[in-house]
Amino acid sequence: MASASTGSRVSCGRDISCVPEVADTLAAVAKLGFDFLCMPLFHPRFRREFELDPAKTRPGAQTRSDLLLCGRDWNTLIVGKLSPWIETDSELTTERRNSEAALVQELNFCAYLGLPAFMIPLRGSQCANLARVLLNHIHTGHHSSMFWIRVPLLAPEDTREDLIENEPSNQIDDSNNEEKTWGWWHSFRTLCDYNKRICLAIEIGADVPSDTVIDKWLGEPIKAAILPTSIFLTNKKGFPVLSKAHQRIIFRLFKLEAQFIFTGTNRHNEKDFRSYLQYLEYLNQNRPAPNAYELFAKGYEDYLQSPLQPLMDNLESQTYEVFEKDPIKYSQYQQAVYKCLLDRVPEEQKETNVQVLMVLGAGRGPLVNSSLRAAKQADRKLRVYAVEKNPNAVITLENWKFEEWGDQVTVVSCDMRDWTAPEKADIIVSELLGSFGDNELSPECLDGAQHFLKDDGVSIPCSYTSFLAPLSSSKLYNEVRSCRERDKDPECHFETPYVVRLHNFHQLADPKPCFTFVHPTSDMNNNRYQCLRFTVGCNSVLHGFAGYFETTLYKDVMLSIRPETHSPGMFSWFPILFPLKQPIPLSGSDDVSVRFWRCNNGKKVWYEWAVTEPICSAIHNPAGRSYTIGL
Repeated sequence: MASASTGSRVSCGRDISCVPEVADTLAAVAKLGFDFLCMPLFHPRFRREFELDPAKTRPGAQTRSDLLLCGRDWNTLIVGKLSPWIETDSELTTERRNSEAALVQELNFCAYLGLPAFMIPLRGSQCANLARVLLNHIHTGHHSSMFWIRVPLLAPEDTREDLIENEPSNQIDDSNNEEKTWGWWHSFRTLCDYNKRICLAIEIGADVPSDTVIDKWLGEPIKAAILPTSIFLTNKKGFPVLSKAHQRIIFRLFKLEAQFIFTGTNRHNEKDFRSYLQYLEYLNQNRPAPNAYELFAKGYEDYLQSPLQPLMDNLESQTYEVFEKDPIKYSQYQQAVYKCLLDRVPEEQKETNVQVLMVLGAGRGPLVNSSLRAAKQADRKLRVYAVEKNPNAVITLENWKFEEWGDQVTVVSCDMRDWTAPEKADIIVSELLGSFGDNELSPECLDGAQHFLKDDGVSIPCSYTSFLAPLSSSKLYNEVRSCRERDKDPECHFETPYVVRLHNFHQLADPKPCFTFVHPTSDMNNNRYQCLRFTVGCNSVLHGFAGYFETTLYKDVMLSIRPETHSPGMFSWFPILFPLKQPIPLSGSDDVSVRFWRCNNGKKVWYEWAVTEPICSAIHNPAGRSYTIGL
């Protein structure tokens, strides 16, 4: 089927340039193990004439009948291909008009057959007329075909094998050549206004571009990868194999659930054509196993979620349950409390010195349990207060106290900012951090509770820093764009941050620190302003910013979702996305400057952001008009 594989098997198609008998060819291709057939709908050498008589009134069918296959086969097993002679952007008026008419005819016939996808090659940067005709077709009629735009990773003229070594060359800059075809694609999808039905089919040649350029391609909406048989090498046993560079690309395409299309003749004549398929399946079975984070995030890739607001809303039991399953977070908290207790209580005082520990935002009690385990591990005495504002979760805490904790723990049903504590705390422990660190209002909560911390008291966490990185992702741009709601401004979704498992994206530069908060603190003003500057280094397009955070729980005990320092196996937080209303094209020499504000008016907290280089964007979310976090 020409739809992304849902199981672990790779979905593969066979590309054939001329098909004499459709049913027989389809049966033969299926027998070899292919899932679909990629074929021209009209004979590739039949140049129809729409302009000049007498040819334009020639009688007879212009292509074969749809009755040769049943409707279900057309709908699921055939991907159409555009005739190779069609040049809609030709400078010759007659050729252009003729090509337009032929393109419309083929698109209409594709819609008539109900094909799942139709493949259109992109041969150069001149593609405005092709984009216009295709977009007109998409916006008229009730058809649902996807359009796979076939683009080579490297332009054919840049991969010639007949160039003489040391011959003077007109080509000045290799890096520009590497990015040339991406420029074709970017022009085309921009002309088509990022239409969701226009996807990418990349053609992988014998030469592959640099890793930076490949990273950029893999941030695009790739639905298929075309593998010519000519790029395969031969191993000692005569079987087709791919070079290490090609294998690395294939492994990354597996993660995007791309489909693969084999084109070209069998170049390993002693072996069946099946051997190409078997090799790809072998690579699929031997790809690196997903880690715990990837397994947890399965199904959430590029799925936009509104950030939690646990201060304003009472969380549900299932939400607590998901976060309590994190194997790393609570062991790190236990380690932090353990080290803190050893530092605060010398060995000779362990029987007499009882440390007062307050868990602020105790939820269903995981931090209380971690703290009690740490006290047992350190052989130190502890008196615990579990403070929780959610009355439903307090029921769970009271049950824990009755069944397990006993008098060692006092359960307090109250907002930590309003609580009058009976004594001051040696240690306050909280897990109030969001994907951007401070976006669940940890600074405001802990500032409100600081008055019942002793002068030499410790906060766990003691500091946290948010990070930002520019990113390119037409997938995420389209996801945000399709979030429109009837009673809201059409652009408000671009002024809202989203929690999202980033998947089909390209990060344009390493993250840089944005806002830092320290506890306890003498400065209770939590408004912030930061200007960050990034060097991009390649032609690209900016769609928004990815947000991460790092926190120091105590001394060297850390938690992080920043990619470079990500706590292994921790899945409690996905990154946060700050979108931009308008994509910003970038050249390799451009720097990106972004301004970020954190604002607080006493009732609400919100972020504002704007790009100021290479061009200025509008300030997003002024006065919190689209998104706020309730205090």
